[in-house]
Amino acid sequence: MRFNLIGPFEIIADDGRVCVPSAPKVCQTLALLLSRHNEVVTPDCLIQELWGESPPRSAVTAVQTYVYSARRIFVKERLAPTGRTLLSTKPPGYLMELEDGEVDTRIFENLLARGHAEFRAGNPECAVQQLRRALALWRGPALCNVPVGNVLAGHTAHLEELRIHALELSIEAEHHLGRQRETIPELRVLVHQYPFNECFHGHLISALNHAGRRAEALQAYRQVHRILDRELGLEPSPGLQRLQYQVLNP
Repeated sequence: MRFNLIGPFEIIADDGRVCVPSAPKVCQTLALLLSRHNEVVTPDCLIQELWGESPPRSAVTAVQTYVYSARRIFVKERLAPTGRTLLSTKPPGYLMELEDGEVDTRIFENLLARGHAEFRAGNPECAVQQLRRALALWRGPALCNVPVGNVLAGHTAHLEELRIHALELSIEAEHHLGRQRETIPELRVLVHQYPFNECFHGHLISALNHAGRRAEALQAYRQVHRILDRELGLEPSPGLQRLQYQVLNP
């Protein structure tokens, strides 16, 4: 059994069946409980997520109904082994009890941590393997098929920041292995997806220069210069300016 939050929310049964609750509020309730699995989530937290600052008078009862519906899904779809309780009431709220390997976000975080540790230990090849496994879990924006309120918005933003960090670190590890040329296609995509991320622009300039494509490297520098100046009124960082100098003065 696995719960996938990175991309469309889905529950994968042990036999491979895919289950997605049809009721949006039940999906949202489950997503919040899963984002904090093995932690007690209070009704107030769920109410804040589901209705923000304007909850209905029946909010507490509605939350109880959504939790009950989630439990019914686990039973109806036979998602949990006999005798195992996935979602329990534990004062002052509700608790989803799961192993780390049953939630894709935790798998991603653990792989990222291993990749970071391998890179710091001077093992870029192992780092790349762990980081690429982590990034392969992304099937799209986190919880892209679920309504997201104030609480989950923070969680999805945090996951996106971790994804960017994993991308930056994997590119850096690839470059440590001398694979600058191989990363150019990926970096072309990344600088368009994240136009204000100077790290991706810098890696692209460096990779193009290393591949002997100086004109393209200068063009890539001019592109980020235009973006920063036009959109933010900023000059490129000193690091990017040093890269430009290195291209001009090999």
